[in-house]
Amino acid sequence: MNAVTQSKIPVALTIAGSDSGGGAGIQTDLRTFAFHCVHGTSAITCITAQNTLGVTRVDAMPVEAVVAQIQAVVEDIGVQAAKTGMLLNKEIILAVAQQVEAGKINNLVVDPVMVSRTGAQLIDDDAVQTLCSALVPQAAIVTPNRYEAQIMSGLAINSLEDMQAAAETIHRKLGAKAVLVKGGGMQGNLRGVDIWFDGQNLETITTQLVETKNTHGTGCTLSAAIAANLAQNKDLLTAVQQAKNYVTTALTYSLDIGKGQGPVGHFFPLLQKG
Repeated sequence: MNAVTQSKIPVALTIAGSDSGGGAGIQTDLRTFAFHCVHGTSAITCITAQNTLGVTRVDAMPVEAVVAQIQAVVEDIGVQAAKTGMLLNKEIILAVAQQVEAGKINNLVVDPVMVSRTGAQLIDDDAVQTLCSALVPQAAIVTPNRYEAQIMSGLAINSLEDMQAAAETIHRKLGAKAVLVKGGGMQGNLRGVDIWFDGQNLETITTQLVETKNTHGTGCTLSAAIAANLAQNKDLLTAVQQAKNYVTTALTYSLDIGKGQGPVGHFFPLLQKG
């Protein structure tokens, strides 16, 4: 069944892991969808035990359960856009890729959760290869951070020119309609600067840099906001620009909770003073 079955309000689907601390993953995606007045649906790929200090346990969902969740949403409700986050292993990635194709999910945002912003690899090499070969080619946009872009492009990234070359290489090699190389892991004046490439236009996207330690879930939030904007029929570059503005404001109102790295403030109008 076609995933774009008409709904009275826009519907977005997140296919990602659960964060018990509420700072990233499914929990963050659903908050972001709600802020954008988009109905959020979900397919949980793994359950994590985590908080602001880190992750202590990860349990994969059975592949059949992931497939059943996606099918249940697509066959009844339909989706106007979807995003993927932590898919964890090769088997889940393959199943998700098959469901995206079968459900004709066109507005797909792939957040290739394979390496953390600090450079730690989160999934094994087989899963990385499967993500790049089976899922990324179906994406309307893929949103790698610095280290993910290095793996996907095969290029070292240390400058703006390197980011631009990586975006062009990923587009050419892997087939996503557009690429957004994120600069959150860059140093100096490149921190937070993103590079967009869609095969024709190469854009540098910047916003005000927010100094805060509470940045947990920024990548999830950005990809979810892009998906929400796409679900509302915004063009791809506009969806990205508005999503980045949303994340920047949410960082301004980030939540200083727990003993470690807190999350961004997704419902910042409720947090504003005066």
